[in-house]
Amino acid sequence: MFTGEEVALVTGASRGIGKAVALDLASYGVKVMVHYHSKEEEALQVADQIERAGGTAKIFQANVADEAAVQRMCREIKKEYGRLDILVNNAGITKDGFVTMMSAAKWQDVIDTNLKGTFFCTREALKIMHRQKRGAIINVASTSGVVGQPGQLNYSASKGGLIAFTKGLAREVAPQGIRANVVAPGFTETDMTRQMEPDVLKKYLEMVPLGRIGKPEEIAYMVSFLASSKAAYITGKVFIVDGGLVTV
Repeated sequence: MFTGEEVALVTGASRGIGKAVALDLASYGVKVMVHYHSKEEEALQVADQIERAGGTAKIFQANVADEAAVQRMCREIKKEYGRLDILVNNAGITKDGFVTMMSAAKWQDVIDTNLKGTFFCTREALKIMHRQKRGAIINVASTSGVVGQPGQLNYSASKGGLIAFTKGLAREVAPQGIRANVVAPGFTETDMTRQMEPDVLKKYLEMVPLGRIGKPEEIAYMVSFLASSKAAYITGKVFIVDGGLVTV
């Protein structure tokens, strides 16, 4: 599945799905670069957990919406490890509100982090992957980007754009031996869902055929599979992990 030599960059890895992905990849011997924006202590805890289990991890701080910061991060990874085999674009934010009351700043902040940040990280990672003639990119979207979600048009647009971006990217980089896929989680135990009103979350969960909220680890398992050699013939696809909520 993995050789033990792979290096992975997981953005937004200090908590939630990103943390689960970092831990799961590390369990296979992958060297994990734990990216964070502002939660340094939490990122250190993730790296420490990986290292205590016998793995290799290093934390990197960057605002993914800052082009220069992303460039510095990827240069440091290349300088220290000489390679980058896996990129998991997981970093994302929400700033919800109905469209008639949404400020331009709320719209732009979400687009900048979720979509432009993915572009910056992908572009810089590809500069390393192209030389290797191999690599796997997994972009973490959302069911909101598949079917749309009222009160989240900025988030839905960013995640829908991410899906289209990945489909085009997969075709563009396939000749270089690089794969790109999307994992679109449904309701998952993260800070985002914990901020929802309990009665609102309960209402949504009633629509989930499996009748429960997902665990971050259950998203991570799909990400690790797509990053591995077992998914060597899979690219340009969207994998919805949502307990059966969305049918497409």
